[in-house]
Amino acid sequence: MGKGKKGGKRMNKAQLTEILQQFFAERPGETLSFKEIFRSLHLTTHPLKMLAIDIMEEMAWDDYLAKVSDNSYRLNQSVQVMEGKFVRKANGKNSVIPDGEENPIFVSERNSMGALNGDRVEFTFLARRKNHIKEAQVNKILERAKDTFVGRLKVDKDLANLVTPGDVFAHNIIIPRRKVKGGKTDDKAVVRIIEWPDGENKSPIGEVVDILGQKGDNDVEMNSILAQYGLPYKYPKNVEDAANKISGEITEQDYKEREDFRKVFTCTIDPKDAKDFDDALSIQRLENGNWQVGVHIADVSHYVTEGSIIDKEAVKRATSVYLVDRTIPMLPERLCNFICSLRPNEEKLAYSVIFELDNNAEVKNYRIVHTVIESDRRYKYEEVQELLEANGVIDGTGEPAPAETKEHPYQGENALQLITLDRLAKKLRAARFKNGAVKFDREELHFDIDEKGKPISCYYKRSKDANKLVEEFMLLANRTVAESIGKVKKGKKPKTLPYRIHDNPDPQKLETLREFVVKFGYKMKTEGTKGATARSLNKLMADCEGKPENNLIQMVALRAMMKAKYSVHNIGHFGLAFEYYTHFTSPIRRYPDTMVHRLLTKYAQGGRSANEKHYEELCEHCSDMEQIAQNAERDSIKYKMVEFMGDKLGEEFDAHISGITSYGIYATIDENHCEGMIPMRDIADDYYDFDEKNFCLIGRRHHNKYQLGDAIRIKVAQANLEKKQLDFALAGDSAPIRKEKPEASTSSKKTKKSKQKTRNHRRNK
Repeated sequence: MGKGKKGGKRMNKAQLTEILQQFFAERPGETLSFKEIFRSLHLTTHPLKMLAIDIMEEMAWDDYLAKVSDNSYRLNQSVQVMEGKFVRKANGKNSVIPDGEENPIFVSERNSMGALNGDRVEFTFLARRKNHIKEAQVNKILERAKDTFVGRLKVDKDLANLVTPGDVFAHNIIIPRRKVKGGKTDDKAVVRIIEWPDGENKSPIGEVVDILGQKGDNDVEMNSILAQYGLPYKYPKNVEDAANKISGEITEQDYKEREDFRKVFTCTIDPKDAKDFDDALSIQRLENGNWQVGVHIADVSHYVTEGSIIDKEAVKRATSVYLVDRTIPMLPERLCNFICSLRPNEEKLAYSVIFELDNNAEVKNYRIVHTVIESDRRYKYEEVQELLEANGVIDGTGEPAPAETKEHPYQGENALQLITLDRLAKKLRAARFKNGAVKFDREELHFDIDEKGKPISCYYKRSKDANKLVEEFMLLANRTVAESIGKVKKGKKPKTLPYRIHDNPDPQKLETLREFVVKFGYKMKTEGTKGATARSLNKLMADCEGKPENNLIQMVALRAMMKAKYSVHNIGHFGLAFEYYTHFTSPIRRYPDTMVHRLLTKYAQGGRSANEKHYEELCEHCSDMEQIAQNAERDSIKYKMVEFMGDKLGEEFDAHISGITSYGIYATIDENHCEGMIPMRDIADDYYDFDEKNFCLIGRRHHNKYQLGDAIRIKVAQANLEKKQLDFALAGDSAPIRKEKPEASTSSKKTKKSKQKTRNHRRNK
């Protein structure tokens, strides 16, 4: 570039601005780092580089450039009128996320046109006011995310109102008295909007669709959570009737078409409260000394045919939903708990991956076949764990049981088979981590609940060796199935298959994690290959295991991870370090597994590749429904947490800071792991600045510092069941002793003042 040669000479701001504008205009669509820009324009002096950075910040402020990261920009090619998803916040700080982008744009309440969370909208950028953030105005609501809402009724003489949780609407929904459907004040109800707000009417008008019952009742509250997310809380009668007509009888034709595993030792290993057993393991010794391990999966697709009434309902649901006290199944009970479920001592149809493994758990052969099985025993995880430990296994060490001897034979029913499965699983697990899989052993919050649904205790549960035994063989089966379709000769296109994909971590979030863990004395690499990043993460997890900061660091590390999802476009699975991975092992509770079963059967019979577009749409739907189900599950946990703490108002507990935001501190009680928030308004000893990058609050006058992981003493201040909100207050003198250093000495004040001036200048822009 001709003008670039001036880069080493002295230039004023106007000259360099013109050069930068031309430089970016010639490279539309390219993201350019500072290093590339300086090199291309020959900006070799420090003052010129600093001037260029300031100019690019101003160009980004004026929307000429788009800031991609802290040190890279690209030409902003956005049009003035765009479409995107509206995000409503209870505090009025609404925003819109443009299609294809991640960064939200602020929308004030007066410019929102009554758009609700998740609505698709058309919006316009407003002219930028000096020293103000970018703003948008909603022009048109293109598509409502939902038209039914759940809340509490307030019934008056002439009309009723629906009070929605989380202040979904700026105004309550008005319901004409004749459309209340017999509902009374404080009933939980499902309401459909029949008239949306417009220029004249600010309140939406609705009609009651269903009365769930009185607030506070456990069943009513759980069904309210489901209805709030648009999830079904009862099963359609016509679908149940169709399921009841299905015969579970295995025909002579079924026996002829399938491999017979009824005489091979087979068992299921599941949680103690499980009713749907969708996977079983078989094992037997082969004559050559190797082991034949069968991963047998309930053959749902044999009973649920594509396009049937049961299938349509399963597609809609896409997943089973697991609330604290109940399961809302994807399939009718007759199928999920009886006909398809691999119950003990009953002949069942399965779709199986049969492996031949040597003593190092290396796969020598495999085949994917339809089978008939008969489970010899239904094991609970706790029973298998007890058997393993009784034979010398120490949980969490990764070491199998010692070899059996005449003096010390294995103890327990089917001990040899279970111990062998555990030993092979541990070999598979070790190989997976060696290949770069990320090791997150997250604890899960559980409640013990009485017959009325009231929580009586609250505790964390960690996966033990028995859980990992099953998990490892399921991972092996899922990977093998994905490879059987996805791995093809060079130049050939693989047939369509839904994959479970997991993208590489966000580089900026990884860098934030690296900077964060340094404060605890840990090191971490954020550059290099996928394997190097994974190994560095694993070393970090191993180093902090058992330390007070363990959960905290795992939480920040998980934030850097992308979400796994379904797609026919395979990019591999970062977390598992698999090039090919799918979901095959849980068709009773996940629709993608049923899709995979059908396609495998079709391709085994010589069928052509399925329609890619159709299956990608199904994958997107299943990914969305999985996220919605997880949100509902989290809400049920929050509700039980608040209910559990409701009779402990005023009590004090030791806790640790588990989250820092600009509006308050989240703390988790050490004793029972319940989490609540200390609002900023209640931390009145100082004015606090929020350091987002370092997850801390710093007091301006006294320099007290609240940071993730700090030990504090809290008092339970409020338990609001309707909002699922638990509020804490600091008990006594709970500010951590650690303080930020005050301003530097007089000799360095001039330098500090200069740096502060630069920071303020950039902040004001």
